[in-house]
Amino acid sequence: MTAPADVELLPAEVAGVDLWGSVVGQPAAVAQLRAAATAPVHAYLLVGPRGSGKRALARAFAAALLSASRTGDDAVRHAELALAEAHPDLTVVEREGASIKVEQADDIIATASRASVEGGGKVIVLDEFHLVPPLVGNKLLKYIEEPPAGTVFLVLADDLTPDLVTIASRCVRVDLGSVPVDTIVEALVAEGVAIDRASEAAAVAGGDLARARLLATDERLALRRRAWHDVPDRLDGTGATAVAAADDLLAMIDDAMAPLVEAQAVEAAELEERVKARGERGSGRKQLEEKHKREARRYRTDEVRAGLTELSRRYRDELAASARPTASIQAIEAIAELAREMVRNPNERLQLVALFLKLGALR
Repeated sequence: MTAPADVELLPAEVAGVDLWGSVVGQPAAVAQLRAAATAPVHAYLLVGPRGSGKRALARAFAAALLSASRTGDDAVRHAELALAEAHPDLTVVEREGASIKVEQADDIIATASRASVEGGGKVIVLDEFHLVPPLVGNKLLKYIEEPPAGTVFLVLADDLTPDLVTIASRCVRVDLGSVPVDTIVEALVAEGVAIDRASEAAAVAGGDLARARLLATDERLALRRRAWHDVPDRLDGTGATAVAAADDLLAMIDDAMAPLVEAQAVEAAELEERVKARGERGSGRKQLEEKHKREARRYRTDEVRAGLTELSRRYRDELAASARPTASIQAIEAIAELAREMVRNPNERLQLVALFLKLGALR
């Protein structure tokens, strides 16, 4: 991302680093943090849906902060390390399990209190903070509100939950929206994806560029969309057809995870190389395994949500010409209810079977 002509370049940008290039479709958020980079406050809350680029924006802002007092090659080194999340004064905290744990909160406090390794400031990124339970949030509140001098907290959240309200009041809020479909298409085409495939991937990615990149490599995306669209044609109100439809769709999702599995295999191989070179201690093996599990769960949830959207679209099309609008409306409401319930990580198979039984009875 090139800086606007009327904006003063930051030191790393003067030295040739594109700090914000990985942040796609968020010009207002970039402008807000670019302006803040020369005189930051103690904490920022980045709020936006998953896939909106919060993590990329946090990396870019961290790179700007950690290179702000440097010049030339030194600014480049600090910025590039931060952009790779490898800077010694940048700490990225990801949840272990359902949320950031109390033990992790103790480590965060200790990290915030330690002196800078490189003799400048420190940046601590707290990812998925909307999932943090009150006990952990309260424990960290004082340090986010008044961190040691030179420490900046970047708190990332998908939405502003009631438990986050107090912490939000202590931070500068930066809002991100879903990445526009046209912007995702443009980004994919620039990366070498054919326009037709880029358009289809962007249409079902829900404003998530990372998901769109995965879908763009998926040869069977159109087949899955058609399978969800055709579900009503298979349903006759019996449990056997409901189970068969659910199992077929879940099997297609298993197949669709191949690009993610391949990407994770590359990361695992890179980890093994690091272990061979440096030893197991501090390798991050457990963290990587947890990350891969979260990614797999998210991918499956995203696939089911995308399928439900396609299914809902089928019923909406029918509603426009239906002689029985009540049945179509009830079907759409049942689909929407399942989409909401998926936040609680239910058993996908049981939930889909139950939904398909309802839909079959409405045919």
